[in-house]
Amino acid sequence: MNPKGIPVPLMPPVPPTIPTRRKRTGAPRQNNTRQILNAAEKVFAAHGLSGTRMNDIAEASNLPKANIHYYFRTKEDLYRATLKQLLDDWLGDASKWLSADRSPQEGLRGFIEAKMEFSRKRPEASRLFAHELLSGGRYVHDFLVDTLRKHVEQRTRVFKAWHEAGLMAKTDPVHFLFCLWAMTQAYADVQVQMAAVLGKPHLTGRDYATGTQTIMQMVSSLLPPSPPETAE
Repeated sequence: MNPKGIPVPLMPPVPPTIPTRRKRTGAPRQNNTRQILNAAEKVFAAHGLSGTRMNDIAEASNLPKANIHYYFRTKEDLYRATLKQLLDDWLGDASKWLSADRSPQEGLRGFIEAKMEFSRKRPEASRLFAHELLSGGRYVHDFLVDTLRKHVEQRTRVFKAWHEAGLMAKTDPVHFLFCLWAMTQAYADVQVQMAAVLGKPHLTGRDYATGTQTIMQMVSSLLPPSPPETAE
């Protein structure tokens, strides 16, 4: 009561302030997505789309199955995203190295080394892509006729620019790129065969280095000889 004897209504207690957590959707989401895609790359390469279950990918990624479905609604969505990741990585290497602002020696060596390293570290990616093509390429058709075709046209312009500058012998630029793909991806697609011929359980880092040097020796036949070093 107040001094005049009039009852004062009780005020409701003020609830304690609870700090709210900010929603973090940046790095954790990217990390989880990459973790899932990396695991999916291996599982899809081993079992194909039809032979893979979401449970398999959850186990391979050490994440609950619910997390997989949170980021990818269906197995087909995850399959498409897995293919997109590896294709983006492939094209990124080519765009970086096969550029008109580089010399042919620097660009071709950088590209070949990057592709061979990709075959060494991520052979499943190359096998997955090969498996998809052998299955008809349904999930990469749009990529092949649009994105990849434009990419090849861009690299073709680079090869032509090198030729016009007198830095590279004339050759069919598209088929030259086909040859680069074939030589480097073989070290992923048929590495079991190569290892068997070499009498090894698997290819070693030295084998990939030797392969890189051998490919460069063949490619160098299209390039003018380097000027001899002058003694100081």
